Parts: sequence; structure tokens; C-alpha cells
Amino acid sequence: MANLKEVRNRIASVQSTQQITKAMKMVSAAKLKRATNAITALRPYATKLKEILSNLSASLEGSHSPFIQEREPNKVLIVTISSNRGLAGAFNMNVIKAANNLIAEKYSSQYKSGNVSIVAIGKKVQDFYEKRKYNVVGNNNEVYTNLTFENVTHITETIMNGFVKGDYDKVELVYNRFKNAAVQFITTEQLLPLPKTEPAEQTTGTKVDYILEPSQELIVEQLIPKSIKIQLYKAVLDSHASEHGARMTSMDKATDNAGELLKSLKLSYNQARQAAITTELTEIVSGAAALNG
Repeated sequence: MANLKEVRNRIASVQSTQQITKAMKMVSAAKLKRATNAITALRPYATKLKEILSNLSASLEGSHSPFIQEREPNKVLIVTISSNRGLAGAFNMNVIKAANNLIAEKYSSQYKSGNVSIVAIGKKVQDFYEKRKYNVVGNNNEVYTNLTFENVTHITETIMNGFVKGDYDKVELVYNRFKNAAVQFITTEQLLPLPKTEPAEQTTGTKVDYILEPSQELIVEQLIPKSIKIQLYKAVLDSHASEHGARMTSMDKATDNAGELLKSLKLSYNQARQAAITTELTEIVSGAAALNG
């Protein structure tokens, strides 16, 4: 009977877990819809802005903007974007692994000399790098409480100011790029200095001519900071949508696994119950035979 009671308790526990994972999957699905709408709405704007900058790339050559000045990357900043919560499969660990690989393969000498800093957006990467005594700049975990362009811009402006002052010579982004609920791609991008891109006419064969007021140079100077801010905001939105997609997929798998475990436990319970009934019948028959004897 003790064995039956133990199995019953395990069945109740797994059933409770299954209900929780189902609820979490539904919550993540609702949040994923909103996050997907946000990144889908931003992408065309970000793409068009990048296209305009590439077509004005001739002006970048003579631009005095500090955000395009190439320097020897003696001091490097890695911006890692994760989530504040877990239960999303390998979502957070993939970002950490990609950032660690980037440091080991590309910036090992800077790391050994203590010139690699981390800006963490998300509690998971914040905790990981703080525990390992990395130079973690600031705390941006609250950005997900109210995820807006203005709030992310505060982070971007801090990074841009650090780049201008010479605190960093190069800034790289590591995040999950959203494709769909089941697929996210780990992406590494250079944020600063702004990477130079080929004009659209060279990549598509179509020349794009813009009428610009007040001047091409002034417009480029204004577009560069905006492009940097949009790039980081897009990365955060990508990561946010990827998080909910990963968590929804993870909770779906957990629900299925709980269902398989329930089947196994119910089979074990029925076998134990049948064995207990057989034992009781044998005892009754043996007792009756002993009385008759």
C-alpha cells in the first residue's frame, strides 16, 4: 500500500506540473504575438534606414561623425542580450556561449589585458558575467518592464558616449534573432563603429537617387546616431520575441514529456494495484484454507 500511495503522489505531482506548463505555454503564446508584431513593424523601417545610409555611403567617407571612425580595437565592449527569466530551453545559454566564443576567438588578447567589458541586457547574462568577475557595465534588467524605444535609447546613448570618449574602440552585439516560434538564430553584429555597407546600386544594380534637404552631409550626420539606436532596439525586440518563442516551445515539450511520464506512472500504479489485490486474495484464500484444515 505504501508503494501505491507513493505512485499516487507522483501522479498528482506530475499532473500539477503539466497544468502549470500548459498555462505557461498559453501565456508565452499571447506574449509572443505582441512581441512578434513589434519586431515585424520595426524591421521595414530599420531596413529602409540602412538602405538610405548605404546609398549615401559616399558622404560617409568625408564625414566627421565619431561613430564611423575605425580604431585599433584595444578596448572592446560586448553587448549581450538575454532574458530576465529562465524556463526557455537553451535560449540564454546560447547567447552566453556565443559571447564567450567571440571573446576567446577574436578578443583573447584584450580579455587577458582586462580590456573586455560587458553590457548585459537581461538578468541571466548579468548574473553569469558578474559571478565570473567580468567588467559588467551598469544594470539594464528593468528595460523589459517597459520595453520602449526611449528606454533602450538610454542604453544606446551610454554606449555611444563611451565610444566617443574612447572607453571602447569597438562594440559588438550578441543576441537571438527571431525567425519563428521554434527557430531563433544566434547573431553577432558590429554596433560601433558603424560598419560600412555597399550602396544598393552595387548590390541590386539599381541606382537610387534622393532629393535631399538641407544637405546630404547634414542628413548623414543625423542618420548615423539614429541608425545605431534603431539597430540596438531591433536587436532587443528580436531577442524579446525569441525569448517567448523559445519558452512556448520549451513548455510545449515539457507538457508532452509530462504526458508520457503520466502514462508510465499510471501503468506502474495499475501494476502495483493488481499485485496488491492478488496478494490480498492469496492471503484470504490461505486463511480460509487454514481454518478449514
